Amino acid sequence: MKRKVVFMTGAGGGMGSESFRQMLPDLGNLYDLVILVRDSQKNHDLFDRYEKTQGLKIVYGDLLNQEDVEKCVSMSDMVLHIAAFVSPAADYYPKKAMENNYGSVVNIINAIKKFGKQDNYKFVYIGTVAETGDRMPPIHWGRVGDPIKPSMFDYYAVSKVAAERYVIESGLSYWVSLRQTGIIGPAMAKIRNAIQFHNCLFNVLEYASDRDSGRAMRNLAAFDADRSLPEDFWCHIYNVGGGKSCRVSTFQMYQELYGILGFKSRDTVVDPKVYATRNFHGHFYLDSDKLEKYLHFRSDSMQYLYDAYLKELGGAVTAAKLITKLPGGQKLMGNIIKSSSKKDLVSEHGTKRWIDENIEDHIEAYWGSKKAYDMIPDKLSQMEAFTDWDKVVHIDHGYDESKPESELTLEDMKGAAEFRGGFCDSKEMTKGDWKTLLEFTCQFGHHFKGSPRLILEGGHWCDECERKSWNYGIRAKKDKFFAQVWNPLHDDSEIREYPKIVNEFTGK
Repeated sequence: MKRKVVFMTGAGGGMGSESFRQMLPDLGNLYDLVILVRDSQKNHDLFDRYEKTQGLKIVYGDLLNQEDVEKCVSMSDMVLHIAAFVSPAADYYPKKAMENNYGSVVNIINAIKKFGKQDNYKFVYIGTVAETGDRMPPIHWGRVGDPIKPSMFDYYAVSKVAAERYVIESGLSYWVSLRQTGIIGPAMAKIRNAIQFHNCLFNVLEYASDRDSGRAMRNLAAFDADRSLPEDFWCHIYNVGGGKSCRVSTFQMYQELYGILGFKSRDTVVDPKVYATRNFHGHFYLDSDKLEKYLHFRSDSMQYLYDAYLKELGGAVTAAKLITKLPGGQKLMGNIIKSSSKKDLVSEHGTKRWIDENIEDHIEAYWGSKKAYDMIPDKLSQMEAFTDWDKVVHIDHGYDESKPESELTLEDMKGAAEFRGGFCDSKEMTKGDWKTLLEFTCQFGHHFKGSPRLILEGGHWCDECERKSWNYGIRAKKDKFFAQVWNPLHDDSEIREYPKIVNEFTGK
């Protein structure tokens, strides 16, 4: 039997390179692999050594070049679409984020359809936890189907929302969206950017390591090749998380890392005044075990991040441990660490710059108001810490989830639409059909189409609202579904609408 061929994008990136490394032993045996990488000296240095590897085809090109994409799709049976233009770079170049993250998906699906492969080609899309945005306590537990809510100014998330929507509604018989969480590993440990201070001190994430994420890709390809991956895996959305051992708040992470460096009090090294208090992304997963049951990829815990971070610091760890033991050393070392971030804090996306220059829309997005910012204590120990981490605030999805999928009716969809502040305008629906597009109207009068899979399982709603602005405060007034993830974190008076400066469907 002819071996299956897997097309993988992003092999030069963090998750992609780990996936590539773990897939190499399978090549020429379980499946063959095609990778599309940019024609750069960096990539030639990385991949030229593998040119003669059995079962591997390296294509140097561009995902935004239709001919390059078609070449790879024509010779493959599945795509692992890992490549993405991610944050923090996406914060500085939103148009590029839209072009790359959305445009690449359009190109791949167009190629699949051009070659008539839409009934058997398998599209594995890598989404992101950033699609559901800010889920600060007390709504810090979530699952697939919760409202799509990318944070204000997060164009990476907006581009991934648009791309996921396109995949779900593509008409392909085999697709899956894997919403990747924060990836822990050496690459994360190297981040030195203003985005560090967007991650709120009491924000939470259920991380996954780069090794586990790579193993998920390897196992998906291998299980599909040996036909051990169940058919019901496909046409669903999953959260990718490392499980209980990888759930941590930013505060808890700092407690661990700075404790290792010898700090007895985090007040010496952590300044609450430079951290946002909301508008980032992340939550603990109620449903990440679902993907683990299919792909069996978990092995790492948060200790892997701590080890990677300390390794990145190198000899500075020894020096820090010595200095913090000296009289006055705690304050001295704290000042050294804080001074290393001064430039980031006053950069274009620096939290201190937003405050110093009174940039009102950013202040409202990341703190609520200047008054709310001024109320932040000067010391971490003075902040009221959230402690009820295990309490789950259930998000109602607006329909009877206890019913089998085969029992879904038009009345269910009408009720779900009303729960979202709008209407289902379709007059008929085949019972149990989660794929066919239905017609809807949102509370703002926008007419759009969407499948039950997109809306009920994906948490998406009006595409025009997703495309044009962050209109969350106004939306929450009538949308009971969305209000569950907005009202607990915002005042009723917060109704500012934030226009999006690019259109994810055109890149303009």
